[in-house]
Parts: sequence; C-alpha cells; structure tokens
Amino acid sequence: MHEIEVAVQKLEADVTSALEKLKFDDLQKEESHLKAQSQLPDFWQDSSKAQRVMKRLGALDARLQPWTQLRTEVKDVLELTKTGDSSLEAELQKQITELRTRLEAQKDELKLSGAFDDHDAILSIHAGAGGTDAQDWAHMLQRMYTRWAEKQGYKVQLIEESPGEEAGIKSVTLAIDGSFAYGKLQGEHGVHRLVRLSPFNADNLRQTSFAKVEVLPKIDQPADIEIDEKDLKIDVYRSGGHGGQSVNTTDSAVRVTHLPTGIVVAIQNERSQLQNRETALTILRSKLAQLQLEQHQDNLRELKGPNEQAAWGNQIRSYVLHPYKQVKDLRTRYESSEPDAVLDGDLDAFIGAYLDHHMGS
Repeated sequence: MHEIEVAVQKLEADVTSALEKLKFDDLQKEESHLKAQSQLPDFWQDSSKAQRVMKRLGALDARLQPWTQLRTEVKDVLELTKTGDSSLEAELQKQITELRTRLEAQKDELKLSGAFDDHDAILSIHAGAGGTDAQDWAHMLQRMYTRWAEKQGYKVQLIEESPGEEAGIKSVTLAIDGSFAYGKLQGEHGVHRLVRLSPFNADNLRQTSFAKVEVLPKIDQPADIEIDEKDLKIDVYRSGGHGGQSVNTTDSAVRVTHLPTGIVVAIQNERSQLQNRETALTILRSKLAQLQLEQHQDNLRELKGPNEQAAWGNQIRSYVLHPYKQVKDLRTRYESSEPDAVLDGDLDAFIGAYLDHHMGS
C-alpha cells in the first residue's frame, strides 16, 4: 500500500505543477470576475460586449473543467490510500493508471499557455515572387487552412480578398474562430515555398513560388490592447472593386494608421463604414499584440514597425511536388511524403512538431 501512496503523491505533485504552468488560479479568478459581470442587471444592455463575455466564459469553462475534475479525483484516490485498506490496492492501482493517462493527455494543453494562445486567429496570405504561379500557390494555401479549420470544427470568415489577374489570389485575410485557434496556427507564420511543374507555363517547366502567411491573435476586446486615439489616423474613402453599387458610391472604406509604428490597415469589405472601422481596429489591435509578443514590449509607443522585407526571408516550410513529393518544415525538421494530404488540410502533425519545438527552445 505504501508504493501506491507514493505513486498517487507523485501524481498529485505533477497535477499541481501542471496547474501552475497553466496559471489555473488566474484563470479561475478571471472566470469568477466574468460570472459576476454576467449577473449584473444591465449586463445585456450592451449585447455585443455581453456576447464576448459569454464566449470567454464558455472557453474558460471548457479549459478549467477537465483540470478541476482531475484534481478532485486525484485527491479522492489519495484519501483512499490513507485508509490502509489492502483490499482496495488493485482498484486504486487501476485508477492511478487511468488518472496518469488523462494527465499526460491534458498536458498537451500546456503547449498552448501563451498570452493569446486561447484566442481566435486572423490569418492573411500574400502571394510573393512568381507571378500567376505564386497567386495560385496563395490560393492553394487558403484552401489548405480552410480545410484544416473545418476539420477542427472552427468557423472561417472571409474578411478581405484580392483576386489574381489570371488565377489564384494576390492576398486574402480570414478570421478563424475556435478554441486555441491562434495557439495552434501561430507556427504557420512565415514564408511558404512551393516547387512544382507550372500549370501556367507552356513548356511545363519546374517553378518555385513563394507566399507569406501572417497569423495574428484576434483581439476583438479593446481592453486587451488599449490604443490611444491620439495615436490613430483614420481616413475614409470610396470602395473600389466588387461589392455592389451601394459600396462603390459611398465613402465606406476605412484606412487606419497607427502613428507610432506606421502600421496601416485598410478595409473595404463591408457595406457599412462603421463595420469596416471595427474590423480595421480589430486587425490593428491584433497586429500590435503580435508585435508585443515579438518585441517583448509592454508600452505600445515603444514598438517598432514590422520589418516586412526581413519577413520574406523567413522561409519556414517547403512543399515539393516535383521531382519528388515531400513537405518539410525547416525549423522542426518534421517532414511528410504526402503533400497532397497536407494541402488538403492534414496539418496536425506539423502543428504538433512546432509546439514541441517551441516549448523546447
């Protein structure tokens, strides 16, 4: 019985360590604070804020409940071991094994304990060098991430799209909403390289194309990233391109410039100027949050503007369709010999390898 008691004490210590890494107490305090807000009489007067609070409460409950249950069950088993009843040994050993298995499975979540890992994501794709081939490659990446998100049960919303002249897209911005969407997708940020026989070349020559993927945590709560209005320059102008007659004849497009960093976000997708402004501010907050993570600055005024040119050299993964078939991540060295499956959204192994690599670095 002593060995079993030692085993369950070790299990309890490991659970406690995991809860500390998860910042469990802080998350519980946040949950209590939001629950108190939700019970105020005027809570639903601001429906959009109320919906954000309820969404956050749902996410916190989904995150905390399995750990609360695991901790309670471990304590129950520890109490039973202290009775000294040898007839319980086999049952207790079985329970300890099951609890240990659950702990190891739940510890995967510790890889997603960054400041914004539990947020939704904003994912943008920009075609790089390579003309029509690169624009087609950007469209293939859009399909890959959309398929992956759908397999996760996530919601994908098109924010902005600039179509290519002949095929594909010049750029696209997607909102991907789901549990830990940013945490899982953050490792996709960088330049993706495709090698294949060009379908747009009369000689069917081998072509190398590049596209840049940008992944941001979706910051739709202004309190998460507070921007001083004096630091913003907001311009409105007439939308161009598709969108219908009412879009093209009103000043509905919005361009927001963050003066300290020089970041510019322009949105003309919605019919309403107000909607475009809110979307632009959400993306701006998201970009500033990403810069904070990269530059380790608390004060937004201390942030330096993003170095777009350097980002193009930040190649993270190669997809080779000819003369052989391989997808290889250049940071983790993880590779797959099934690029068709990867391009159909089979990304979990690459995401897992990045999170393991990121934790170890």
